[in-house]
Amino acid sequence: MKAIVLNSPGGVENLIYTDVALPAIKDNEVLVKVKAISINPVDVKTRAGKGVYGRIKDQGPIVLGWDISGTIVETGKAVQSFDTGQDVFGMVNFPGHGKAYAEYVAVPVEQLALKPDGVTHEQAAASTLAALTAWQALTRYYPLKAGDKVLIHAASGGVGHFAVQIAKHLGAYVVGTSSATNRDFVLGLGADEHIDYRDYDWNKRIDAFDFVFDTLGGDNIDLSIHATKKGGTVISIPSGLNESVTAKASAKGVDGFFFLVQSSGKNMEQIASLLHKGVLVPHIFKAYSFDQMGEAHLQQESGRTRGKLIIVPPTKK
Repeated sequence: MKAIVLNSPGGVENLIYTDVALPAIKDNEVLVKVKAISINPVDVKTRAGKGVYGRIKDQGPIVLGWDISGTIVETGKAVQSFDTGQDVFGMVNFPGHGKAYAEYVAVPVEQLALKPDGVTHEQAAASTLAALTAWQALTRYYPLKAGDKVLIHAASGGVGHFAVQIAKHLGAYVVGTSSATNRDFVLGLGADEHIDYRDYDWNKRIDAFDFVFDTLGGDNIDLSIHATKKGGTVISIPSGLNESVTAKASAKGVDGFFFLVQSSGKNMEQIASLLHKGVLVPHIFKAYSFDQMGEAHLQQESGRTRGKLIIVPPTKK
């Protein structure tokens, strides 16, 4: 089968198109013929030798990617919850070796959910790692309550645009940041207010929010703590909170921490339900063919992507 292998970390030229053996599935796995792939910032970081590269560098051949939607073509001996011919989607083995940049992927059944009728494979693939991150942040790591005031940074991005929709669904008052160009998009997602991060006096929002979801990291963490109420929570996903920032959060009486999204079929089922009901609508910025993976990585790396990027694998067996 066709796959994209990373022989060594570096630029997009290190993404090598080649033939690899069809995956052999374990008893608790299914073999999925991939119909759509989604990429994320972690794909780009891992390609460059950061991200989760350290976790998978000795598991060659390295095949990047975690987000898939496709059709089951084979089931393991112990599988009872799924059958061949069913359309499924999920985030594969994150933060381990997902091997999603391929025509076929072996997936543990506990990481999958049935793709809802009326949702395309492209939309389903878009609603995996980014949607799971938002869902787990707002339900597992911070049990958001109706009426909470929530600030979501980079609200027009992959994780951010899902977080806005989920937070509104859960009853929060949502403020989203982005560039002025994406103001209407963020408000269209359901945000109650928009902030242009390039031109805003954050002293107007001292102690304003019960929960701040930082999807940017870096200096933005300090800003996030600044805007959080005493007793509130800041969650950062890209870079975590170093000891000095944790101390700042603690000194203010703010709970600040980092989390890494985990594969979960149960959570995928909850996302599937929201997709089916139209509560959650993924925005696809652009779809690429399999041989345009390098272009897709460069677009993701640009930081100028509204919503999600999708890859459509080759259709030949």
